[in-house]
Amino acid sequence: MEKQKRPVEKFDWTLSFILLLFCIISCLAIYSAQTTEQYNENYFLRQIIYYFIGAVIVAVVMYFDSYQYRKLSWYLYGFGLLLLGALIVAPESIAPIRNGAKSWFVLPGLGSVQPSEFMKIFLILALSSIIASHHEKYITKELKTDFVLFIKLGITTLPPLGLIIVQDLGTALVIMAIFFGLLLVSGISWKIIIPILTAGAALAATVIYMVLWIPEVLEKYLGIDTYQFNRIYSWLDPESFQGDWGYHLHKSLQAIGSGLLTGKGFGERVVYIPESHTDFIFSVIGEEYGFAGASIVIGLFFILIYHLTKTALDTKDPFNTYICAGVICMITFHVFQNVGMTIQVLPITGIPLPFISYGGSSLMGNMFAMGLIFSIRYHHKTYMFGSDNN
Repeated sequence: MEKQKRPVEKFDWTLSFILLLFCIISCLAIYSAQTTEQYNENYFLRQIIYYFIGAVIVAVVMYFDSYQYRKLSWYLYGFGLLLLGALIVAPESIAPIRNGAKSWFVLPGLGSVQPSEFMKIFLILALSSIIASHHEKYITKELKTDFVLFIKLGITTLPPLGLIIVQDLGTALVIMAIFFGLLLVSGISWKIIIPILTAGAALAATVIYMVLWIPEVLEKYLGIDTYQFNRIYSWLDPESFQGDWGYHLHKSLQAIGSGLLTGKGFGERVVYIPESHTDFIFSVIGEEYGFAGASIVIGLFFILIYHLTKTALDTKDPFNTYICAGVICMITFHVFQNVGMTIQVLPITGIPLPFISYGGSSLMGNMFAMGLIFSIRYHHKTYMFGSDNN
């Protein structure tokens, strides 16, 4: 017999409180960042508007349950591919080239939209559907069926990865993180996973070696311009490149380092970082609130990941579990990469800090993902007798 709960009891108040804290931190940091002379627009007000829009997205997404999302997953996946393809062939009047790539649609009166931010969520739904359906069809695990599942996951991931990698390397890395994360939790035998991970690591190590020591080979045989490696060179030696490619990293290290333990205080920044309200918002937090403030922000992300993990364990629907796993992989990679690039642990890739960096598409995509978690919690059914939940 199913326990009847009121709507207010089914709502995920914990997640909503976490998002509220992120909203406050984001708006305060952006407000402080835009006080420098480079800004002519009120990004603080825009971010508040984006959060309101994100709240509406959460409400709409939460309305539908997992059964409906499972049916819609392939339609959303196809829609996402259509947008990515249209972005490539669209004229520059509606898809301008920014920083050497066409990643945005510019819609008059509506602003900019980055399709890849939503494609990440659509891919999570599609891969989750594939894994859940595969295990329903093949009850008994075999090496052959596991390999079939790997092929299906790979074939589904390659089209969006191919379309995104020519537009935005950072988002392409997120797509790969989602793929490998869901691969690890899909139940595929380690006899398949270990060789794949080993081959991937070997390939990455080879490419890095060639970039560092013999870049002319990549330029000659693959047609890759060596200037594209400047971000890696500036990451390893920001002092030598502080006038150009290493400028942001050099300034970011100065800002975070000067914040010391407790920071300089709200609005008391002295280190100038261009466009700090976007990808380098963590540098603003580090300078103004020091190690203590930065640790609180990172701790809040840990709390979010813990809550998502608990949601994945509470639900008995495998499809919901895989959705949670995909969202966890996406958020974790974003945080690790963004914070890492501001403190020289990782190269700069232009990946925003979830829920905190300024950006409508990024925030709305993340709120879409949170809407799925709200939906899982809201439509979760608990029964009086027995421990099975649907």
